[in-house]
Amino acid sequence: MKKVVFGVILILIGFAGGTVFSRTEDIHKFTFSKLEKKEWEEKESEFSTSPAKSQECLALPSFAEIVKKVKPAVVNIKATKVVKRRTSPFFRWYGDPFEEFFRRFFEGIPREHVERSLGSGFIIDEEGYVLTNYHVVSYASEIKVSLESGKEFDAEIIGTDQKTDIALIKIKSKGPFPIIKMGNSDELEIGEWVIAIGNPFGLGHTVTAGIVSAKERVLGTGPYDAYIQTDAPINPGNSGGPLINIKGEVVGINAIIYSPTGIPQNIGIGFAIPINLAKSLLEQLKKGKVIRGWLGVYIQEVTEDIAESLGMKEPRGALVSEVIKGSPAEEAGIKRGDVIISFEGKEVKNSRELPTMVASTEVGKVVDVKVLRDGKPVTLKVKIGKMPEEGEVIPKTEEEGVVEEEKIGLRVQNLTKEMAESLGISEPYGVIVTDVLPNSPAEDAGFQRGDVIVEVNRKNIRDVEDFKSQIEKALQKKVLLFLVKRGRATIYIALKLR
Repeated sequence: MKKVVFGVILILIGFAGGTVFSRTEDIHKFTFSKLEKKEWEEKESEFSTSPAKSQECLALPSFAEIVKKVKPAVVNIKATKVVKRRTSPFFRWYGDPFEEFFRRFFEGIPREHVERSLGSGFIIDEEGYVLTNYHVVSYASEIKVSLESGKEFDAEIIGTDQKTDIALIKIKSKGPFPIIKMGNSDELEIGEWVIAIGNPFGLGHTVTAGIVSAKERVLGTGPYDAYIQTDAPINPGNSGGPLINIKGEVVGINAIIYSPTGIPQNIGIGFAIPINLAKSLLEQLKKGKVIRGWLGVYIQEVTEDIAESLGMKEPRGALVSEVIKGSPAEEAGIKRGDVIISFEGKEVKNSRELPTMVASTEVGKVVDVKVLRDGKPVTLKVKIGKMPEEGEVIPKTEEEGVVEEEKIGLRVQNLTKEMAESLGISEPYGVIVTDVLPNSPAEDAGFQRGDVIVEVNRKNIRDVEDFKSQIEKALQKKVLLFLVKRGRATIYIALKLR
C-alpha cells in the first residue's frame, strides 16, 4: 500500500514539474518571438542547453553593483540636543494629574534632558555637504556623522527648511568625500524599482528594495507635500536616507512611515520627499536660509459642486477664498472668488500645485497669473513678494479684527456673539485665541486655541484694540498676567517674556 501511495506522489510531482518546464519554454518563445528566425533558433539552443541562463532570465534584478557604487556616500547621523523642561516641585511620577495645574501656578524646577535622534543622510559633493531631514537634526547641539567605513566626523547645520522637512549639514573635515548623483524625481514611473539605504533602529548601513507605489501623495504635513510612496522597507532611523533608482541616482529623501497603530514600523507604506524639491532649495540652504515667493491669497479646492456653481465644465485650478490686504495679489487685482488656472504659463490643475509654484518663484519677478472671473479668463501681472517669516505679522483688514503679537506668540481676534454662544459665554467681550505660535512664550505658558482672554495685567479687554493697547504697555514688564476663560473655567495664566 505504501509503495502505491509513494508512486502516486511521484507521478503528481512529475506532472507539476512538466507544467513548470512547459511554461518556462513558453516564456522563452514569447520573449524571442520578435527576433529573426535564425537568431531565435540560436537563443532557443542556448537556453535548452543552459538551465542556469534560463533561471537568470526569470530572476529578480540584482542591485549589488548599484549598492557598491552608492553605499560609501550614505551616512549614519547621531544628533544630540539638550532640552530644558520644568517639572512639578511636588510630584515626580509619570502621569501626575496635577502636573499641568502646578506648571501654571507654581514655578517648576528646570531640568536638562538630553535627547538623541538617529537618522541617515547622503553626501552630495566632495566637500562634505550632506542632505537629510529637518526632523533628524533640528535644534541639535552636536551632530556626528559616520561613513560605511566606520570613520566618524563632527558635522554642523548649514541650512534647514522645516516646511519641507529638508536640512543641509556639512562634515567638519577636509574631503574629498564619496558622493551620490542626484537624479530627476519627475521622471519616476509607478512600478519602477527603487532602493532605500539607511540606519534603521541604529543598526548601521542597511539596504532594502521595493517599487514606487504612487507619486504626489498629499499627507497634510504642509503646503508643499507631494511625496513619493514606496513599499521599500523603511523604519525609524531611515529618515534622511536616499531613495535610489536603478541608475544609482537619488530620487527621494526617505521621510515618513505610515502606521495605522501609531507604532513606527514598516508595513510596506513609506514616503520620500522628491529630490527635485531638495535641488530647488539647495543654493538657498547653502546660504543658511530659504526665501520663498509669496502671492498673498488663501485658496481652496475646486470641487465638482463649486465648479458647477461657477459655471465651469470641470473642477480645476485653485479658488481664492481670501486676498490678504497689502499683498502682491491685492495690488495686482486678484479678487475673492477668482479661480487661478494658470501661473507663469503653467496650468494649475488643483489647489495643491499652486503653493509650490509660487514658493519656488524668485522674489520680485513679475509673472502672468490667469484667473477665471465670472466664467471669463482674465490675465493679471503679479510682482511676487517675499513670504513673511514665521511669526511675522501679516497685514489684515480692519473688518477681520485679527491681530498677531509675535513677541508673546499669540494670534487673536474679536469674540463675536455667535462665538460666545457656542462657547457658553454670556457676554461677548474679550478676544479669542485662534493660534499659538510654536516655541513661543505663549506656548510655554500653556495657552490653547479657543482660550478667551478677558484681562491683561488686571485690565479688562473688550476687543483686539484693547488687547493691542494693553500688550504694548505690559511688554515693559517681564511677566504678563492673563485672565482666561477656558470652557466653563476661568483661570489666570502667567506669561514670562524671553
